[in-house]
Amino acid sequence: MTLVDGFGRSFHYLRLSVEDACNFRCRYCLPHGYRKTEADSPLSVAEICRLVRAFAQLGFWKVRLTGGEPTVRQDIVQIAEAAARTPGIRRVALSTNGCRLLELAPDLKSAGVSAVNVSVDSLDAARFAELTGKDSLADVLKGIDRSLELGLETKINAVLMKGLNEHEFAQFVELARERPLSVRFIELMPVADNMDFFAAHHLKAEALVAWLGENGWAERARKDGDGPAREFNKNGYHGSVGVIAPYAKDFCGSCNRLRVTSRGRLRLCLFSEADHSLRSFLQDDSQAGALQERVKTLLGLKEVSHYLPEGKMGNAKHFAMMGG
Repeated sequence: MTLVDGFGRSFHYLRLSVEDACNFRCRYCLPHGYRKTEADSPLSVAEICRLVRAFAQLGFWKVRLTGGEPTVRQDIVQIAEAAARTPGIRRVALSTNGCRLLELAPDLKSAGVSAVNVSVDSLDAARFAELTGKDSLADVLKGIDRSLELGLETKINAVLMKGLNEHEFAQFVELARERPLSVRFIELMPVADNMDFFAAHHLKAEALVAWLGENGWAERARKDGDGPAREFNKNGYHGSVGVIAPYAKDFCGSCNRLRVTSRGRLRLCLFSEADHSLRSFLQDDSQAGALQERVKTLLGLKEVSHYLPEGKMGNAKHFAMMGG
């Protein structure tokens, strides 16, 4: 089975937030630290199992566990294993700030995680601490090395920020010379809580794409299951470089994913004006059919595109509350 929306896009990729809390204070997301605003608890392992099973039966075969910071949860390995063991799920990935990756990578691999995305916005220790509120760069980089040693597909995500890290392009790219990792640059995006920061530091991704072209990088064709990144390769490099540019024309044309928040609310787009609770359908196994019908109905509300160029950012105050 494949879910197809009214614009001909098919969906097989579930981005599931398991926790909206985060132990970093990234300046573009939670500059003052995490503050609990939800009265209820994040989804339990049992609820997550029912959710992933229902989506798998709808044709979803890729699950990405996100946050907040998913490794804040002490049962994150159990969650990953439950997702990976779900019939129909072929790929489980994890997005993390890397703070516990060195410790958890072996158990995550054993649980069935095949890929990790690690946020690293600077390769300078002092600047990393300034941007994240944590002096943890050395530990994060050790976690990345451990993931590569274990054979996990490993990606580094760096948010492009004018005046803060654009001068590190070449240094980031060199990480891909000897190691089979993907270094991905993400264009800074606005949400309600970061408008001043966005105005001061937004850097259009076209500048990086031009830089890559001038330095011998060639864009490769998309592969099945790819996310929104444009990927570039260069002879002599074991890894690749990716660019995620939400302001680019037709960015939403290849959308293949739906998001569910840590409290079980479906977000049809990162920049949706509303989300839709699925939690009442996750309380026992008998509700799977009703849950699937609800998802199918809600998919009919999905828009052809986000409206960032028109200044519409959706209802989220920060990225941690919607799973990135």
